[in-house]
Amino acid sequence: MKYICLGYYDEKDWANKTEGEINGMMDECFAYDDVLRKGGHFAGGEALSSHRNATTLRYKDGKVGMTDGPYAETKEQIGGILILEAKDMDEAIRLMSKHPGVKNGPFDIRPVEDLTPAIQASEKWRAAKRLAPLSPLSLSPSTLPHFTSINALSGRTVTRTSKRSQGLSSKGNVGF
Repeated sequence: MKYICLGYYDEKDWANKTEGEINGMMDECFAYDDVLRKGGHFAGGEALSSHRNATTLRYKDGKVGMTDGPYAETKEQIGGILILEAKDMDEAIRLMSKHPGVKNGPFDIRPVEDLTPAIQASEKWRAAKRLAPLSPLSLSPSTLPHFTSINALSGRTVTRTSKRSQGLSSKGNVGF
């Protein structure tokens, strides 16, 4: 199973480190990444530029707006991501608790959601909409195929015909 590990750090603390301290910490992190890689656990990773270089996009009132900088004002900023392969959360925690980067700040470890069923259901739904002579919302439920997907927020399996016939909203449901 894949896990995304978000590493945080305090930029002010990092800026106060000497070049030797920074190089030493980076060497430790890269060495442990090599250990993870050799064990088949390192699936990828990237360091992030300063939060001052970030841009946040937000959809509001029918338009996409842009804000310079990160969305949240916090002491700790995301410094990078690591994509980890582990059999379960316990193994992911065990592996990441040994990562030297945890000395600089916390790591969030989150399981990756497999959206394959939702993507496949969405593809079928969109294909049915393209092929239908009328809007899918105006068709009777018996003329539309049934689709099963997994709600990414709740993890529940959802089977539906048309949104209108079941009174379902697309909010919170991936792919619909």
